[in-house]
Amino acid sequence: MAAVNTLVLASGNSGKLREFNQLLSPLGFDVRPQADFGVTEVEETGLTFVENALLKAREASRVSGLPALADDSGLEVDALNGAPGIYSARYGGEPRSDEKNNQTLLTALSDYAEGQRSGRYWCVLVYLRHPKDPVPVIVQRSWEGEILAHPRGKEGFGYDPLFGYLIRV
Repeated sequence: MAAVNTLVLASGNSGKLREFNQLLSPLGFDVRPQADFGVTEVEETGLTFVENALLKAREASRVSGLPALADDSGLEVDALNGAPGIYSARYGGEPRSDEKNNQTLLTALSDYAEGQRSGRYWCVLVYLRHPKDPVPVIVQRSWEGEILAHPRGKEGFGYDPLFGYLIRV
């Protein structure tokens, strides 16, 4: 039997935990939530997705003593000058919820017709071997798309029901 490597996920999001375990368990990783180690959410004071992901990963690794994986992601909508951007998770205010964020986005775009709702979904992943890792692995990617006028689908979380990916051939 192959050794299992424990990795702390610097997030309390159960959807992300499920997805990372599905992706990484075949490679021998057991992805555990930061709450299992008493890690609390850090304030996202960075000005970019990369900075915020690094803050989260460093704290999770520092408290847990384990390698950490963190992400920061969100939508950048052209008609809204890049909003919600790094504030995507808290766009709808407190208390935070996907439903509030989605409704706030739809309200902000209510005067924009189909074809005027372009944007992109950004995701940054950071992997740290230890809290002072001088060479973290950083992966950054964006997907172009359009914000839909109405939610669709039953899978996913966050802005997934409103983001229509553009498929390029």
